[in-house]
Amino acid sequence: MKSKQRVVIAGGGTAGWMAGAALTRLLPQQVEVTLIESSDIGTVGVGEATIPTLAYFHKLLGIDERQFMAATQATFKLGIQFENWRQQQHKYLHAFGQTGQTSFACDFQHFWLRGRELGIADEFGDYCLESVAARAGKFAHLPNNGLNYAYHLDASRYALFLRDIAEQAGLTRIDGTISAIATDPDNGFIDTITLADGQTISGDLFIDCTGFRALLIEQTLRVGFEDWSHWLLCDRAVAMQSQREGELAPFTRSIAHPAGWQWCIPLQERMGNGLVYSSQYMSDNDAMATLSGSISGDALHEPRFIRFTPGRRRKQWHKNCVALGLASGFLEPLESTSIHLIQQGIIKLIRLFPQQQILQSAVDEYNQQCAAELEHIRDFLILHYCVTERRDSAFWRHCQSMPIPDSLQHRIDLFKQTGSIFHPGKALFEDSWQQVMLGQGLTPERYHPFADTLQQAELENFLGHVSGTIQRTVSGLPLHANYLTSRHH
Repeated sequence: MKSKQRVVIAGGGTAGWMAGAALTRLLPQQVEVTLIESSDIGTVGVGEATIPTLAYFHKLLGIDERQFMAATQATFKLGIQFENWRQQQHKYLHAFGQTGQTSFACDFQHFWLRGRELGIADEFGDYCLESVAARAGKFAHLPNNGLNYAYHLDASRYALFLRDIAEQAGLTRIDGTISAIATDPDNGFIDTITLADGQTISGDLFIDCTGFRALLIEQTLRVGFEDWSHWLLCDRAVAMQSQREGELAPFTRSIAHPAGWQWCIPLQERMGNGLVYSSQYMSDNDAMATLSGSISGDALHEPRFIRFTPGRRRKQWHKNCVALGLASGFLEPLESTSIHLIQQGIIKLIRLFPQQQILQSAVDEYNQQCAAELEHIRDFLILHYCVTERRDSAFWRHCQSMPIPDSLQHRIDLFKQTGSIFHPGKALFEDSWQQVMLGQGLTPERYHPFADTLQQAELENFLGHVSGTIQRTVSGLPLHANYLTSRHH
């Protein structure tokens, strides 16, 4: 028997406990996991909206959905409604799932574009089941995962829920504050972590979940940070929970403001609210006043301010240390990708898990995959800001005129000129790009010639069939709130 790898997770929170639960559940014979967290240090844990990949993570870990939802006050999420992004008073839904039906030669949007030219097509979102269900406030589980969904959840409760799973699977938790980190003088690998009470913990692989402080990956190993704030101007957030009032919508709301945007996330018994803004264009006091003035229910606690620099560590894995969550970098929560990135980091780590020694080829592959994914999400976020018709504030004028990454410029040009979108490999947000581009007001100048192979009557039939099937499905679904109640009893 080979000896077990000693994995030390520094920090709890969502990242630490997701890693702890996954490693103990999925590699029980290979690892011995210790997690160090301090009861004195709070976690950021603001992110309460997720994307559909979380259901896959739960399936891997054998997590029961009802138990998870009861423990975390979770509700279902079919997408994000963007309000005031393209222009004031305009709204569109970026829904999970597929819009229309694709063909071998071209995607659905080409048929839709031709239909629009002929005046026989409805709104783009009318051809997406998740979009129509979300707008109707309805939800249910459909056979064969017929409805793509994610969750709104309470992040602090989620960490506690995963802690139970991890501890039952054999993880050792140590409550303590890290006071020193020692490295091996020969190879620079992390050797031990010493706590304030003098206790020393040694390990083979260290996972840095210490939040923005990045005690291991940055303060000890100094990998460096790539700052993306010239593209993503928002560098502050103020968060506040309030009592929930009104309908329980199965989507997140993202409402654009003169210098940023506001989130509204409905949980079973409360609302998560926050304002993400650029300190260059808005003061903390104005942000506080804007947020307080737009919340309907009573506030449940004092507002919390968070400062961040958008960007990423130059390496996510260096020597024997892997950074997850805020320690690895930060992209604002506009498309609810924070928990997804933690999960992807864990799954990539498991797929490249070191046997006895850490191999540079595996480290390089991990970093390459993480970099590609982060850049893809970064470009998707910038898209929301730079493709807009808003010119009503200095912030929006700046976003519209700023230089953007070449990779994003290429995607925008391609869609504008050809109506097409191509993704490298298996990309996140495959259907989302066209939903957001069209929603933000970017209309292609032409469509694929294959869309002309249908006679007008055939095209009208095809479009009508797609939207008709969706309407019939949605009319049979219960209201989201009723469905949640029925599952709890």
